Amino acid sequence: MTAKTIRAIIAADLEHLRRLNNDAVPAVNALDPPALADLVRMAHSARVVEHQGRAAGFLLALGPGTGYDSLNYRWFEQRYDGFLYIDRVVIDPAIRGAGLGTALYQDLIRQAQASGVPRLTCEVNLRPPNPRSMRFHLGLGFAPVGTQDTEGARKRVQLLSRSLLS
Repeated sequence: MTAKTIRAIIAADLEHLRRLNNDAVPAVNALDPPALADLVRMAHSARVVEHQGRAAGFLLALGPGTGYDSLNYRWFEQRYDGFLYIDRVVIDPAIRGAGLGTALYQDLIRQAQASGVPRLTCEVNLRPPNPRSMRFHLGLGFAPVGTQDTEGARKRVQLLSRSLLS
């Protein structure tokens, strides 16, 4: 495995990351350039992972109180005081399985623990199904805490949480 670098997302990354994001639909929703830039600005953590010198994936996580207009984010905000909501993690499909997603999550866990954040939250699609993401999250210690339909019941998600308290 070649070395990977994790760093903050910069403006020069945005178009490449938007293409990676939109290629990952329906696992994540499509974003136009202003929407991605807004998410990065709102994020508590906006990180990119480089593989062999190029941006190969990214993770965006938001804390409470951002005003983010996401049904899933609001579900967690109504139930938890302290959390980071992982809005999206996207890895270039050509190099999935190389540990880049795990590295992004380990980086986020270190950041969250250093900031005293008690839990990470996210959702995984049940409809349309995303079994790879579900296995990944369950393997990292996330547990189901609810389900909900979104997008006029076209999507159903499993809401997940992972405690960071020892």
